[in-house]
Amino acid sequence: MPNPPVKPYLAFDFGAQSGRAVLARLQSGILTTEEVHRFANEPVEYGGALHWDMPRLWFEVRSALVRLGEVELAGIGVDAWGVDYALLGERGELLQNPYHYRDRRTEGVMEEVLKKTSKEEIYQATGIQFMPINTLYQLFATRRQHPKLLDAAKYLITIPDLFNYWLSGNAVCEFTNATTTQMVDPVKRTWATALMQRLELPAHLPAPIVEPGSIIGTLLPDIAGHTSLAGTSVIAPACHDTGSAVAAISARDGTAFLSSGTWSLLGTELDSPVITPEALRLNFTNEGGVNGTTRLLKNVMGLWMLQSCRQSWTAQGLSYDFRELIELATREPSFRHLVDPDDESFLRPADMLAAIDQFCTRTHQPVPEQPGAYVRTVLESLAFKYRVVLRNLEQVSGKRIGQIRIIGGGSKNRLLNQLTADATGRRVLAGPAEATALGNVAVQILSTGGATSLREVRAIVDRSFPTEVFEPLDTDQWDQHAERFEQYCGSIYA
Repeated sequence: MPNPPVKPYLAFDFGAQSGRAVLARLQSGILTTEEVHRFANEPVEYGGALHWDMPRLWFEVRSALVRLGEVELAGIGVDAWGVDYALLGERGELLQNPYHYRDRRTEGVMEEVLKKTSKEEIYQATGIQFMPINTLYQLFATRRQHPKLLDAAKYLITIPDLFNYWLSGNAVCEFTNATTTQMVDPVKRTWATALMQRLELPAHLPAPIVEPGSIIGTLLPDIAGHTSLAGTSVIAPACHDTGSAVAAISARDGTAFLSSGTWSLLGTELDSPVITPEALRLNFTNEGGVNGTTRLLKNVMGLWMLQSCRQSWTAQGLSYDFRELIELATREPSFRHLVDPDDESFLRPADMLAAIDQFCTRTHQPVPEQPGAYVRTVLESLAFKYRVVLRNLEQVSGKRIGQIRIIGGGSKNRLLNQLTADATGRRVLAGPAEATALGNVAVQILSTGGATSLREVRAIVDRSFPTEVFEPLDTDQWDQHAERFEQYCGSIYA
């Protein structure tokens, strides 16, 4: 008798710039993927605030499901960015479009919170890096500015959990993404209600936490209709996009991961969180991982700077694609302009080019004059930042890092990959670029019994998607300029 057809998995992967639906099939130990739908994720501004356009993104989810036709799925999983949240009303309705983490309402809020409780208390309770965009400070700002909105809410859920709710009808918060809120106890893996109460935040609002790999429910009948999608399991992968990306690879025992995209996240996988005075001093974060693991990491601004430079050139009537910009950067001299990617001036500037100019002027450096010079400035500065963070990671974790695994869309940036190897003096393994969707699928495979262990499913990904190796070159030159770079670095994410 012929073997029954292999049921594919569907992964929805939402990034800060775009979203996509990826269909994945596991057959004979090899994983293959097909992008069935891609769409823009463009924030909307109204009422003086910046929001995500959730109804539009939900429309795109429904469109992706329609595009599948009569496909029978093994599961559906959603991953997205962290820190932002949605509020559901008494009848489960979305009370407002969720705020975008770059909205200015959180300016100065972290400082207000720290007047009520100390950094040490917050870090001991959560183990999470201090960033003004964290949910803790967003929620504090909402409590101060829009208390009636919180009074009307029944549940608080994170962004991927909102899609899971719309797909299944069940309101939960998946653990890996919940940890990015800075409101979760990473040891007990529960909400840090005592901290929330101390800050007079509504500790009853966050929905119950579920572990990655949990089956949340089945696709609602009004979505599946009378199609083959009826009864499809809605599975929580690692709903945080970086959590999913790291689920796809092995990044422990001497290997660091570098998830490279709008944000860069550099860290390593551990069996338990590291909540120590040194980890607090160096502002490392302990985000939830799959199978009870912890991702000890640091957030760096990432390719947001390059994306924003491109937007500034577009506004001037200059059109460059990323490949062209990288080629221009290769022709520029090294180390002429260096900036701290984590300086607050780069978080939400009106014009990234002007922000870079101002930083260079402030630090007595020449201002870049050509597009290639700006791109080289961003890439070299990122590589230097990775060098600093890597050495701090070794210090905090007590583990020597011998190589870096770069994953995500940024892994296709061969110039940045080589600069990272040069700056850190470590071998770089680049790929897979689709790590987030692959990790999403990997957890679904585990959840449905398609693999018996995390090691097994990671081996499937490695077999299916080979990496490219970059060996360090010219490390002496980087050593000569490292002290100069470190002098430029501020303390906002130090």
